[in-house]
Amino acid sequence: MDMNQTESPTIQLRKLLAQPGLVVAPGCYDAVSAKLIERAGFAAAYMTGFGSTASVLGLPDAGIMDFTQMTTHAGNLANVLNIPLIADADTGYGNAINTHRTVQTYARSGVAGIQLEDQVSPKRCGHTAGKAVIPLSEMLGKLRAARDASAEIVIVARTDARAVEGFDSALERCLAFEETGADVIFFEAPRSLEEMQEIAKRLHKPLLANMVEGGHTPFLRGSELETLGFKLAIYPVTLLLSAVHAMQKQLQRLREEDHESMRPEQVSFQELQTLVGFPEYDAMSKRYQA
Repeated sequence: MDMNQTESPTIQLRKLLAQPGLVVAPGCYDAVSAKLIERAGFAAAYMTGFGSTASVLGLPDAGIMDFTQMTTHAGNLANVLNIPLIADADTGYGNAINTHRTVQTYARSGVAGIQLEDQVSPKRCGHTAGKAVIPLSEMLGKLRAARDASAEIVIVARTDARAVEGFDSALERCLAFEETGADVIFFEAPRSLEEMQEIAKRLHKPLLANMVEGGHTPFLRGSELETLGFKLAIYPVTLLLSAVHAMQKQLQRLREEDHESMRPEQVSFQELQTLVGFPEYDAMSKRYQA
């Protein structure tokens, strides 16, 4: 993070949400992907729980990464960014008291926005089967605790009730989230364009659209999401899907010793050094030489 920045990440994010236009936040799963998102000119980034669990542990997004692992990972990503980071915080890692501590820890780490969901722990990826949700009253208690923990951080309140209790119940939960002070509403996995239209019609806070390739929700263009009334679009697995595909292709070429075909599909070693900050590190080394 640039220590010369005059505005905090939370202020930056709140300004983005207040101004016209759709905010697109690609999903980062490690520090390199986070840096690439910023370098590509995006105004915000999203720390994906799916991608983080897959890249750190090689395991499914099923509540396996714990509080310490997720908060540490979020801090590492926020530390390399000069754009606001919205971070997945799953269920808050316990009850309302645990959620209070989770939000405090994320806020101290430099995260601008935190996503909290109403699934039973251990949670599951929002676009997979087998989900269950906690009572609405319990989730509202978590949201109140989250707001008490930090007045500044942007709270993204997510419901997974669509797959469990149906569309109407999920919508009622979102309305209650709005009344409880959530800054952004995340209705997970609507099944049709008509459902997305109804969500935008009934809700008033900024809306988040979760664009998952191969997921349950229609995969729409940014202009289409903006026209519907959505304010924030996250793409949690786009970069990870692309990276896995590229690595598979390169590994096959390496097995075949087809080195010439590999090189056009790679960045240069010098470009990678620049991305991770070697020029700045070398300049500091020279400055502090005895």
